[in-house]
Amino acid sequence: MESNARSEGEVFADLAKLTASPGYVHAIAQICHRDNLVIYSKELKSSDMGQMFGYSRLIRTEVTTLIGLMMRQRLDTSIPSADTVKTYVARTDELMEELHRALARPMHTAFMSPQHAGKKADDIWHGEVMREPIFYGAESAYSFQYRDLLPEKYGADDVWLTENVGFSITQAQTIARAMCVLMDVRSTQMFAKVKAAKLTSETWLPVFEYSPDEIAHRSGEDLRVVEAFLNTFTMTSDNSQFKAIGDFNSVAATPLIPTGRGTVLLFQHYAIYEALYESPFYWMWADKGYRPTAMANRGVFTEKYSASRLAAVFGHSNVHTNVNLYQGKDIVGEADVLVVFGDRIIIVQAKAKKLTLEARKGNDGQLRSDFAAAIQKAYDQGWECANTIVAGGCRLENDQGHEVSLPQAVKEVYLFCIVSDHYPALAFQARQYLKYQTTDVIRTPFVMDVFLLDAMTEMLSTPLRLLSYIRMRVAVVEQISLSHELTALAYHLSRNLWLDDNYDIVMLEDSIAVDLDTAMTVRREGIAGERTPPGILTRMAGTFYERLIAQVEEQADPATLELGFMLLSMSEDSSRNVHQGLEVITKQAQFDGHRHDFSLGLKGGVTGVCFHCNPVPSPEAVATLGFHCEKRKYAQRAQTWFGVSLNPKGDIQFGVTLDFPWSPSEKMEQLTKGMKKGIPVASELRSFASSARSQKVGRNDLCPCGSGSKLKRCCMP
Repeated sequence: MESNARSEGEVFADLAKLTASPGYVHAIAQICHRDNLVIYSKELKSSDMGQMFGYSRLIRTEVTTLIGLMMRQRLDTSIPSADTVKTYVARTDELMEELHRALARPMHTAFMSPQHAGKKADDIWHGEVMREPIFYGAESAYSFQYRDLLPEKYGADDVWLTENVGFSITQAQTIARAMCVLMDVRSTQMFAKVKAAKLTSETWLPVFEYSPDEIAHRSGEDLRVVEAFLNTFTMTSDNSQFKAIGDFNSVAATPLIPTGRGTVLLFQHYAIYEALYESPFYWMWADKGYRPTAMANRGVFTEKYSASRLAAVFGHSNVHTNVNLYQGKDIVGEADVLVVFGDRIIIVQAKAKKLTLEARKGNDGQLRSDFAAAIQKAYDQGWECANTIVAGGCRLENDQGHEVSLPQAVKEVYLFCIVSDHYPALAFQARQYLKYQTTDVIRTPFVMDVFLLDAMTEMLSTPLRLLSYIRMRVAVVEQISLSHELTALAYHLSRNLWLDDNYDIVMLEDSIAVDLDTAMTVRREGIAGERTPPGILTRMAGTFYERLIAQVEEQADPATLELGFMLLSMSEDSSRNVHQGLEVITKQAQFDGHRHDFSLGLKGGVTGVCFHCNPVPSPEAVATLGFHCEKRKYAQRAQTWFGVSLNPKGDIQFGVTLDFPWSPSEKMEQLTKGMKKGIPVASELRSFASSARSQKVGRNDLCPCGSGSKLKRCCMP
């Protein structure tokens, strides 16, 4: 512990003095240029985005704090010398680093004090300790998610908005986007100018300054509408109430800074989009007559949006909203959204709740109360629905009055607790505070916001891919430490989230998300670049393994889903083993017209798969595969085993799933005596493939490449 460490209050006071310095606004402009500008050529790459994860970069909450302190006095736009601005920036960086250490000190003390006393830290995550992850945690949403969700969130309130603030939500979206585009254009132009002249800019402030006329021209909106927008989001208070981290900072709600010369300043895309996403609710809340309508619209938005994103993956016929659970004539539960796919069910309970200012300031009771209202309540409601469904004997009816059919036997139920707004350190709080239980059918709950659901369904856009990720993520909820769920999703897209039991805890650093951030930006901003992060969605493209996954995804029967989950949980080496093995047995079958097979033991022998290539499917082939799987399962002492029969082109013919506990059997001992193990590693598989390729093929025989042509007319040299 630092012996001369200063308190948070002392550091905050120094920041207040610094930000009151003459012309400090030019330091703000330089910091925003330095820390928010992403420079790329032709195509956006992950390497271009890497700086956004630098430890020295000031994040949005830090910049908003600086602006908030600066605006506690009259804005001074006079231009200091270049050396003065440089000094301002350097001192700002020093003080912000010191502030971070001060905010983190209660956490370090909570960790270390019990250890020094030889005691166990039972519950260190009280309010004061949570202030650091709340303030420095990753953002909930991408800025373009805030922007793009605006019409869906507030479209139903357009009449009220137009009458009371002078613009519709779509007009506001257009104006905000125009300002952000202007910022990007000016940043690019000034950067190019400075680079060409090999000089430093006198000031970067013009990049962030806007007049009503140029906004109207860029947006195409009427000047009166633009002026109404600017009046609504321009800061007018003296921000005197902002005296500490956690206090209300007017800059968050009104991020446009008046210059006193008929223009406004906007320093960050995120600031205007987030304010536009969150502030209208408070305007409507102040109208007591409209308050009930506003509240109802918020609830409808969260449910409707969640349903639409899930329907994009599972199909509209499998996604139901406002499902009532009946026992007789009594309603015993309600699911906001219900997804039924095969023998899997997703229950969504949505809440439009926020983290209050008192909780952000470290009030432990308020922090836990907010969590209980936003997350715990949603989980409890979902748990009741899940238990009722699994117990059976209930009837389900959606908001259209149609009965919802359930599978005969439910294999797994996943509970989603979804919030619609930014909830700081949500993943962190869920891991510390959520009280839940599980059964063999009802899995660990998945806590998220609508922004994560959007990213998940964008990148994992098929039922099998999405369900596979969900089941892997909830299985390791106690093994992974992270600041935001996007990090776990990014890790999965890169290398698969399945973790070996040997890992007690895995810490995922935010920078893991750089490939996901890049792909989402490319998709949503319409710029050139890779639309899919390199990893599980790209490395096996064009292989037999990927073809097999695609065929499994076309079906929704329980046995096929289990096979798909098993395949998607494989490591990259095992996936390549599948590809190589299928390549070999299909070519062999094409060459000689006989059945060929290979087997893989997976996950330490607890499961595995047999692949058969049958030129002609038949009852005998089904029986042979089933018996083969039974023997393999017994020999490996496995809980589950799968069998897949394919034709010589690699298309699935039929499958077998064995799922029951292993038990000793004299008969099976005799049948499996001396049985060779499957092909577990790539080196043995290559030997297998080499042996297959060494078979002599005549010039008039079918070419082993599988083209269907004779060797002499195909691959013969």
